Amino acid sequence: MRTPIVFLVGAAILVSPLAGQSLSQRIARAPDGIVRMSFAAREGVCGNGRNINTYRSNSRSERNKDGWDSDCEPGPVRVAVDVRGGAVQHVRTYVGGRWRSYDGGGAADLGTVGAREAGEYFLALAGTGTKVNGDPLTPAVLADSIVVWPGLLRIGKNQDVPMSVRRQAIFWLSQEVSEEATRGLAEIAESETDEQEVRKQAVFALSQLRDGAGVPVMIRVARGDKDPAIRKQAIFWLGQSGDSRAIEFFEEVLTRKP
Repeated sequence: MRTPIVFLVGAAILVSPLAGQSLSQRIARAPDGIVRMSFAAREGVCGNGRNINTYRSNSRSERNKDGWDSDCEPGPVRVAVDVRGGAVQHVRTYVGGRWRSYDGGGAADLGTVGAREAGEYFLALAGTGTKVNGDPLTPAVLADSIVVWPGLLRIGKNQDVPMSVRRQAIFWLSQEVSEEATRGLAEIAESETDEQEVRKQAVFALSQLRDGAGVPVMIRVARGDKDPAIRKQAIFWLGQSGDSRAIEFFEEVLTRKP
């Protein structure tokens, strides 16, 4: 495995790991400014420094049967956070590329940190309910050695978390294939006390699950939800699914006697 190389030039400051300090403590105690870190990406993640790709194929060669491949580096994940007064204000995430010298008045580089600890840190940051600019969830879902769906589910169901973060959590849940995540999405989609936009996102997420796993829930929503906008959303995504169960549902509705 290639070891990430971090170039520190000019005013950049290298912050060495201190025994007994957690990642959260190291970030909170960093001087105001940019704090950088790198950690291992989970399998299937690559990037070119700007764009990040995730794929779940067991063999990357399946994507390139004609012998062509893109310049997509398989990690590490690189994250830059803006810290002010010990609190994170902004999160930016990259895969591929390299850090350049920072000429904005100083930067702290934590070097390579543990992927699991980093993932847990960013999940916790996203779930605090505090507004953080950027996207604190992406580094968590890209991190190696962590199961993220329980944390994503907690965030998706937490009405104290900003809607934009909840919707992002639900999107990432839709990329998971576990039965537990599917149940969690169903709870959000069918919760008539939750915000309409969050429920719409959950319906969309159900439509993205593999092998039509979300179709039964969408049919339930389309058949009996009290919110016409949510029913319409479910019907739309059922129509996009091409699933035979959706076709049977449409036939049932259209042939029902008035």
